[in-house]
Amino acid sequence: MEVVALIPARYGSTRFPGKPLALLRGKPMIQHVYEHTRRVRGLADVIVATDDERIAQAVRSIGGTVAMTRPDHPTGTDRLAEVAQGLTADVVVNVQGDLPFFPPSLVEDAVAALTRSSAAVIATVKTPIHDFTEWQNINVVKVVTDHEGYALYFSRSPIPYTRDQVAGPQVQSSKFKVQSLESKSDTQAAILGYRHIGLYVYRRDFLFTFTRLPRTPLEQSEQLEQLRALEWGYRIVVSDTERPTLEVDTPEDLQRAEEALS
Repeated sequence: MEVVALIPARYGSTRFPGKPLALLRGKPMIQHVYEHTRRVRGLADVIVATDDERIAQAVRSIGGTVAMTRPDHPTGTDRLAEVAQGLTADVVVNVQGDLPFFPPSLVEDAVAALTRSSAAVIATVKTPIHDFTEWQNINVVKVVTDHEGYALYFSRSPIPYTRDQVAGPQVQSSKFKVQSLESKSDTQAAILGYRHIGLYVYRRDFLFTFTRLPRTPLEQSEQLEQLRALEWGYRIVVSDTERPTLEVDTPEDLQRAEEALS
């Protein structure tokens, strides 16, 4: 199958205006994302989809490919669908512009998960959460899956909830046994839940279907687009990665990324 990666990028982010051009290690964020995406094996092309000439110029200056889009798209997915109309690819990868240092295998595994599944129309990624502050953070989206790896729900709240809690934070192991966190080393080793990494792989035809679907109550409540697909009965397969991936949603995240990389 032909696979094309699209990177939606807009200047007017609510939480972090100008984020694609924010400097990280002396390079604009969009450059980091583009260069890492180019390292993914099996891609026919990598295209930045933007309505902002400043972002377009930054990408062109490093030899990247840009598709200029309308400025009135309500979401990044709608922006991708506009670009995908002119593609012949079977699969479209949505690489979020807030993933400056993701490993190429992250995308490769998600593409493989979608191609193996006859039921799924979208693939995405999850990674274990070990930090209690991250577990409670509403900007960290969590996901729960069934035993075959299909998404059951995504939420900004910590899920699943452990009903029979005792004193102290609780965790749920991979075998669904509850255990108490009694030391710092236990906290670091335990899996509190799973963080959803904002990377999506779509069957191209479904991408057009998805953008035509009316928004749903859970999507609007959580402000999570992927819930629209679940509420309309479509399946999302979720691949696993053990490697934490930096996501930059706010200026504070950018600062933490700089510190971590130092």
